[in-house]
Amino acid sequence: MQSASLNLCNQPPWVIASHYFNRHPKPIEIQGVRQSNRYLFERLDRLETREVRGLQFHDYMDVTFQLHQWESEETSSSRKSLKNSYLRFLRGWMFESNSREGAVLKGWVESRFGLNPTFHHEPIEDIHSEAYHHYLKERMQGKARTNAIYQQFDLLYEYAQYEMGQQLPVITPLTLYRGINDFNEQRILKELGKNHHLVRLNNLVSFTTDFERAWEFGSRVLQTEVPIAKIVFRSDLLPNALLKGEEEVMVIGGEYEVKVLTGG
Repeated sequence: MQSASLNLCNQPPWVIASHYFNRHPKPIEIQGVRQSNRYLFERLDRLETREVRGLQFHDYMDVTFQLHQWESEETSSSRKSLKNSYLRFLRGWMFESNSREGAVLKGWVESRFGLNPTFHHEPIEDIHSEAYHHYLKERMQGKARTNAIYQQFDLLYEYAQYEMGQQLPVITPLTLYRGINDFNEQRILKELGKNHHLVRLNNLVSFTTDFERAWEFGSRVLQTEVPIAKIVFRSDLLPNALLKGEEEVMVIGGEYEVKVLTGG
């Protein structure tokens, strides 16, 4: 499936989706997000630790998007606010990427970066296919009665880029791993050598920084280089009190050169 012709960031979809971008990355910015939230980033500049910055980010999201006291789930109002929260969608994705929350996140990637999903419950070959329409239905159901959830994801992405940029330039590649059971299910574009392939990944996909943990999810492991600019979120960017993750990294998809590692 081709990428869309339009998006809402400073790099065109075909560039972001290309494996050449992974070799020669550039910063990606969603239009207007940092400028319209200048106060947040100025405040973050004055804070010294990731833990404190993560709490400041959540407090800002709480006020800006009226998430309120989601921590207490004893009242109907708090349950409603949790439904509106970006945290609900992160948790939903980490539990099951083919959930309604996953459909909403894939829709956000499609809207902002211009990359269409290639899988949601089943392969999506074309935007006119029945599979794509099933995905659209779940996306609309998941987005219903939320409070500007795409705008929440916009700010989450920019915060993640800011926070990771405190240690490394956003064009820095990271070695990431993904466990799989059947490599034949991957969309192979080209064989580059023994156990070395060019593949097309879904528009949003999970990896891990932990090589050993990747083996828990399959009999084979994909190893690839991902520039920080294509990382939507890392589970270690927020305090455990807000979100408990296990080295999960949410990555913008497209074309990737991967090595296929086998056990034994």
